[in-house]
Amino acid sequence: MALNQDSLTQFTGRGLQNQEMALLTMGINHRTAPVELRERVAFTPERMSEAFAELRAASGASEAAILSTCNRTELYLAGDDDCAPLVLRWLAGFHDMDVAELEEVLYVHRDADAVRHMMRVAAGLDSMVLGEPQIFGQLKDAYALAREHGGSGSFLSRMFEQTFSVAKRVRSQTAIGENPVSVAYAAVSMAHRIFADMSHNTVLLIGAGKTIELVARHLADAGVKNFIVANRTLERAQALAESRGGRGILLSEIPDYLGDVDIIISSTASPLPILGKGAVERSLKKRKHRPFFMVDIAVPRDIEPEVGSLADVYLYTVDDLRQVIEENIRTREGAAREAENLIADGVQEFLSQLRALDAVSTLKQFRQRAEVLRDVETEKALRVLRNGGDPETALRSLARGLTNKLLHEPSIQVRKATTEGRTEVTEWLRELHQLDVLNADATTTPEKL
Repeated sequence: MALNQDSLTQFTGRGLQNQEMALLTMGINHRTAPVELRERVAFTPERMSEAFAELRAASGASEAAILSTCNRTELYLAGDDDCAPLVLRWLAGFHDMDVAELEEVLYVHRDADAVRHMMRVAAGLDSMVLGEPQIFGQLKDAYALAREHGGSGSFLSRMFEQTFSVAKRVRSQTAIGENPVSVAYAAVSMAHRIFADMSHNTVLLIGAGKTIELVARHLADAGVKNFIVANRTLERAQALAESRGGRGILLSEIPDYLGDVDIIISSTASPLPILGKGAVERSLKKRKHRPFFMVDIAVPRDIEPEVGSLADVYLYTVDDLRQVIEENIRTREGAAREAENLIADGVQEFLSQLRALDAVSTLKQFRQRAEVLRDVETEKALRVLRNGGDPETALRSLARGLTNKLLHEPSIQVRKATTEGRTEVTEWLRELHQLDVLNADATTTPEKL
């Protein structure tokens, strides 16, 4: 999508009246909505194609991207400034929700604030876990998905690329990623509080994605030796399990192994619960009520909430990890301040890029218009010469006509601006054409030269 004068107004702050396009970020996250609501707004991979098609049609947005994680669902849009209500209604309808209920927890960032928000998200500054690195990869996946579905044009592409560049700068130039604390790390830390020595415990990991891979790594570091990995695809489950000396199984086989495990940590993209109350009840009887420790990181949740009501089951969701995480945030607060400064610089860089694009576009249009006027006046002069006219008269007429046409519209606009009190237009005119320099040159005598 071409960036025109009106589309740049939002970013440069030049106050143009006709703003045709805006950049919007709309969403909910762990600060504005509990997990019960976040899971209702989450987008599953199976419905992503449908979502892209409907979102752009319903909102009129020229470009769109969707980010959906356990802690947030966000939409990134380039379109009309007034498309936010349309997006809200579509988002509520897509997830069978009441508009008023969703509006209470929804945030909207526009233009430069939208750019700043995306950069803070990519750098981990807006995460539940300050500085956590997983969100960077998730945002890259969201960008790739938008490109795959034709949702990302020149505007969003430029914003994503600048965001990734700034996020990498934050990682390399600050200590925001030191002493890593992630949701995966917090889940393992909580398990460690209950099981002092986890070398004798068997762990069931549900899912085989990046989060579960990180969980497995932290568990191994904590001394866990017995792993079972359950996944929809057996090959992926086996690959992850075997890397830790464990066993991979299918999701359908979970009830057969449930009685042998002590710790369950789950993170899949399933739209429906994988582990239900009935299966857990039956396993508790077999294990003579030896307790389960469970952490459900997924949104939507993988483990039925009712499981938490069972005796001898300690079930935690991603929101319950907050206390563990907050204990580790203090060490990163100084780095976070440094990161905010880098992001502020990154936003300004992005605005400068847009201004540069606008200047190139404007200069191109200006030159094209001048060339059209030149060709018209040149053709007039050539006709005079073909008809036997005086060359000097034709040349002077060409120069006079070209000068008048080039200066006519600017002269009208300068007089209008001056009448309205916008004297800066006159100042810009003098600077653009270096009138003060020309006047000084005109008064310079040959002796001074």
